Amino acid sequence: MTAASALVATSHPLQRAGAWATAVMAGRGRPADVTADDLDAVASRLVDDICEAATAPKDKPAYDWWKVLFALYPNSKATHSKRPSDRDVLRPDIENLFAPDASEAPCHPCTFCGADAGAVWAKSNLPLFDTSKALNTLPPGVRGWPVCRGCRIAMWALPYGSWVTAGSATVLSCEKDMAELEFARRNVQRARRIMHAGFSGLAAGARAELVAVTALRDAAASELCATTLWAFKNDNQEPWLRVTRTRRAVSVFLATVDGNASLRRGWNVLRRALTRYDAEGGVTAGGAGEAARLLFEAEDGRSRSLLLQLHYLLRETDDSWHLGDRDALTRLAYTYAEEVYGMTTDLEPVAVLLAEWIARGSSPRGRLAEYKKAALSDYNLGQLLMQASVRLQMDDTGTPVAGPEYWAPLIGRRPRAWEQRMLLFARVLVLLQQRGVAVGAKVADPEQERQIEAELDRPPFDENHDQDFEASDYSMGPA
Repeated sequence: MTAASALVATSHPLQRAGAWATAVMAGRGRPADVTADDLDAVASRLVDDICEAATAPKDKPAYDWWKVLFALYPNSKATHSKRPSDRDVLRPDIENLFAPDASEAPCHPCTFCGADAGAVWAKSNLPLFDTSKALNTLPPGVRGWPVCRGCRIAMWALPYGSWVTAGSATVLSCEKDMAELEFARRNVQRARRIMHAGFSGLAAGARAELVAVTALRDAAASELCATTLWAFKNDNQEPWLRVTRTRRAVSVFLATVDGNASLRRGWNVLRRALTRYDAEGGVTAGGAGEAARLLFEAEDGRSRSLLLQLHYLLRETDDSWHLGDRDALTRLAYTYAEEVYGMTTDLEPVAVLLAEWIARGSSPRGRLAEYKKAALSDYNLGQLLMQASVRLQMDDTGTPVAGPEYWAPLIGRRPRAWEQRMLLFARVLVLLQQRGVAVGAKVADPEQERQIEAELDRPPFDENHDQDFEASDYSMGPA
């Protein structure tokens, strides 16, 4: 095997993530640049870390890394309940995992990359390859899967290039290699912190999605680029795999937000609104990570979209949002709909019609409540538009009345009609506040405005964003 082919990044998401982690640990720019000498160095580091974690007392930080290994390789020699407690006794077994193939060993194509492989691994050394409930999925007489040395090292470098918790790991697949490299690089650094300080030494409430979004923003700029996150646990009893994806246009949306002050404000307001605290004021859910999570759509459809979350925030009319925040969040919603979903419907004429009808009522709050009740129903909204149009025409207000051609995207059974109605509702509330119609909005707090202005020059997609703010900074609006 030549030095140039010591490691190959395949399309298998777990092997690929491990290959990128190996490249980062070896100081190389891509897996194809990893040499046989680099594999020796990375293998040595793996052996040292595994032995330290496997023999660490439970009250030491390194034991947290053993929890990571147990979640991925629960039946391996490094995690088995009967493993030696003496590092020197354990070390030969761990070194053997990554040793070069014996020259006399029969070779078979590697399960992952197809290179010659003299070692055969069973499921105990491979994450997500069956559970103890499955006796065997291999053909009779077959001891395991052939795995070459490069892929063996990659499959155990996997947790370094993944976002890990004590019970799971998350890896990234992306159309841009640089995003995969950035994701691996940031997680390798995080892995070292876990080894040295344990999970308690990390920022609370962080999420894999924020690291992925930051890597995507840095790598893809304004290019179309889709990403996939694979979160999994290789449990003995109930292993699981969850897949979430971003649409290809999300990278364009990130670049648009990054370059626009109003959209950056909207993202920061969203981030603050999503931050959660415990009784002592400590962060339990970082708002930056929770906001980034909304950019990913679950494969099974069980995920909350960014537009839906913004609607939940903006539908509140009885407290908290002042005009600057509401306008920024509404602009954020419109930009996401346009960039990611391709929604370009002109909603302004209908929004003006409804805002004028509400503002001219003897009880604007009553009319607003009536609109709020009908806002997301195609039939009820259609009825309300008829009522508003007739009223304005009879009153001869001079307000241009939006015709049926503007109603069609909102009241017809069309794709994205529901999202259009959410955007319309957000815009109507902005117009009402601009007209001075009371919708329960508070007056802007000068100190709050100062904090927002100070944030506008900061990158909105930064995995360390939440660490610089105290609980008192997060009083921006309803959750």
